[in-house]
Amino acid sequence: MQRVAVEAVVVVINRLMRGIAALLLLLPLLTTAEVLQPDRLDVMYHSYDGGGATIDGPSVLVRKNIADTVSISAGYYVDMVSSASIDVLATASEYSEERTEYSIGLDYLHDKTLMSLGYTSSTESDYEAETVSAGVSQTFFGDLTTLSMGLSFGENLVGVNGNEDFSASAKNYRYRLSLSQVLTKSLIAVVSAESIIDEGFLNNPYRQARYKDSSVPRGYSYQSEVYPLTRNSDAFSVRGIYYLPWRASVRADARYHDDSWGISATNIELRYLHTVGQDWLVEAKYRAYSQSQADFYSDLFPFRDAQNFLARDKELSEFSSNSFGLGVTYTLPERWLSIFEKSTVNLYWDNFQFDYDDFRNVLDSEAAVGEESLYGFDANVIRLYFSFWY
Repeated sequence: MQRVAVEAVVVVINRLMRGIAALLLLLPLLTTAEVLQPDRLDVMYHSYDGGGATIDGPSVLVRKNIADTVSISAGYYVDMVSSASIDVLATASEYSEERTEYSIGLDYLHDKTLMSLGYTSSTESDYEAETVSAGVSQTFFGDLTTLSMGLSFGENLVGVNGNEDFSASAKNYRYRLSLSQVLTKSLIAVVSAESIIDEGFLNNPYRQARYKDSSVPRGYSYQSEVYPLTRNSDAFSVRGIYYLPWRASVRADARYHDDSWGISATNIELRYLHTVGQDWLVEAKYRAYSQSQADFYSDLFPFRDAQNFLARDKELSEFSSNSFGLGVTYTLPERWLSIFEKSTVNLYWDNFQFDYDDFRNVLDSEAAVGEESLYGFDANVIRLYFSFWY
């Protein structure tokens, strides 16, 4: 598909999904000895709407333990995309596409060591991706300290709809290290480091950069983007979770990112969870993100082939975003679904505001070239899912 507008929003949804999973699984991993996650089935519907793009679809994840030492999981995830974003309307027309993802995982528990293997495959009409991952986690010092390490390798095949002769590949190497520490009976701290190496065809074959061109009436023309063939990224984060005496908790996250393309970014998130009665859990969170632009980014280049590398991807520009989210989890009475040990229904909503400092709205045809209004948009993400323990 024409992944011009979809890449960033898919990342948003995936991060939110991983955040939910981490929230549900974090406490047993950090506060006790290593244990396998319980047998569980999750069924979810997700929806993204913002910036002219809509993405929705179902997701299913199932996990089953064997003999208290082995856990097997399998997942199915679909993105149904319809996009008329500013990137698309500037150089193409609205399109629809579907992405399907499958995943399997294997965890093996030996004493206080948890070893994990995973495989993920996703396909769409012009893009195929495969990722293999491995990890190990070990507790120390009376289970108060947990050290985790992980690595993954991904290989992607890039195509172009309507051009069977185009084919390119990209590879991704990811290394992770984290240390969690129970500091007091109410406070847990986690520090993490991650290093990523990307190489190959790293840009979007549909996206184009614009440059000044006095020979055409609108005053500018487009040419294909050109990216470096490598990118090295490093990220460091710290997290603190404090448990309040009234059956609530506060979580704070801070993350810093820096890469070889000249982008540096900071992310801060605050989250509050509160138990209401025996069956309800409510959540509120706020997130602030900001980044600088890539060295080779420009909204408007002075002429064609102005430099060796050219990009006009708004996600490589200088921008900031803020988001606010609410969530609620309700534990269903056992009599409703007696075949399961526990069942919950969960609803999460997030609102994002994106403001770009050097990406202009080319659809603003009344403005002079290079003086169009700066672009910004809001987006809403909704996730409704059911969890069943068995």
